[in-house]
Amino acid sequence: MYDFDLLVLGSGPGGQKAAIAAAKLRKRVAVVEKKHMLGGVCINTGTIPSKTLREAVLYLTGLNQRELYGASYRVKEEITVADLGMRTQHVIGREIQVIRSQLGRNHVTVLQGTGRFLDAHTIGVTGDEERKITAEKIVIATGTSPARPSSVEFDDKMIIDSDAILHLDRVPETLVVVGAGVIGIEYASMFAALGTKVTVVERRERMLEFCDLEIVEALKYHLRDLAVTFRFGENVAAVERRPRGALTVLESGKKIPADCVMYSAGRQGKTAELCLENAGLAADDRGRIQVDENYATSVPHIYAVGDVIGFPALAATSMEQGRLAAQHACAEPVAEMQELSPIGIYTIPEISFVGKSEDELTRDKIPFEVGVSRYRELARGQIIGDSYGMLKLLVSSEDRRLLGVHVFGTGATELVHIGQTVMGCGGTVDYLVNAVFNYPTLAESYKVAALDAMNKMRVIARLTAEL
Repeated sequence: MYDFDLLVLGSGPGGQKAAIAAAKLRKRVAVVEKKHMLGGVCINTGTIPSKTLREAVLYLTGLNQRELYGASYRVKEEITVADLGMRTQHVIGREIQVIRSQLGRNHVTVLQGTGRFLDAHTIGVTGDEERKITAEKIVIATGTSPARPSSVEFDDKMIIDSDAILHLDRVPETLVVVGAGVIGIEYASMFAALGTKVTVVERRERMLEFCDLEIVEALKYHLRDLAVTFRFGENVAAVERRPRGALTVLESGKKIPADCVMYSAGRQGKTAELCLENAGLAADDRGRIQVDENYATSVPHIYAVGDVIGFPALAATSMEQGRLAAQHACAEPVAEMQELSPIGIYTIPEISFVGKSEDELTRDKIPFEVGVSRYRELARGQIIGDSYGMLKLLVSSEDRRLLGVHVFGTGATELVHIGQTVMGCGGTVDYLVNAVFNYPTLAESYKVAALDAMNKMRVIARLTAEL
């Protein structure tokens, strides 16, 4: 009756995993993706390019080695866009090969072109030729694109978004970043490490509001050390193009001249071209589609996963959403996604956390104790030249359960998974106190922080008993 059992719109993390999960269940599966965009935004313009750029910056600037070899140490004195792009293009190419191979060996058909709904079961694919494809079940995984305020005249050279920043023809000497969210701060830190004088403009009073305040303050300190200037509580009134750059005018009257201005004003769901109304669907003003706990839309046989459904809009969660949606669509028993998902922010230095923050626990009136380990106290921290990193454990004062883990510094996005596993298994700080970690490692910071928390709780218990 249908050409395919399941058709996926988009081949990013969510779409790819949905397609492969259904194919593993012996379903006829197809993926619709634009030519030269296999892997979606994640592989081509988003997560993978930006994180690879970060690694190239860290290596070429020698930033992480300056603790040992001096503040003037650099691997390469003059770093060009070509130097940065070489590594990025290599990684993108390899990742596309991996995805193409995975889809191929699972017999997933790839339809090149742009898909749109003709009706609830029919997709029109516009590519080299126009095709009509029918499917019993459909998964929307089209992702997002950078939001572009209508008041700003983007030219992709001097006034750009986070996609265009990957295609600059030179490393700017000065850069204004509008927006201190995850993407804005990640790029601000990268270019600051390259030696660009960066100014961050943010309308709110602080950046990364969902992060632990102490961790954010540590990041802010290090970014200021890289000559980043912050303008919090400021709104942009206008951005004017000039012959040699752009002038950012703030509502407070401040004027900031720069070679380039990057807007990081959030993301917009890529649903405008889907003709959702033909399928009986609609998106909100940010292009997002509402789904239920199984990622089904208001039309039961149509699912949506990934950034296009909004928070948390992470590649990792998108993958799991895609897998779960496909299994539900194929009537396969499925467990819910674990609520305990880590957040990773690839700034320089990086941040990662899982569980509750101090502010959240205080607000919810949950008593806790804090255990801290600093990289400078660890042999591994001295070996790698990281004297600023830290790991913080939030431990229940009542039953010693681990309530939150917050890491700042080298390897933060890897280290956090140890805490995630302990928390997911309902573990207590006692496990970390008694566990043996390889020496010298950064993972040892868990034992140091656990002992710190345990000692504080013992002192409080003794003093309380003496009162």
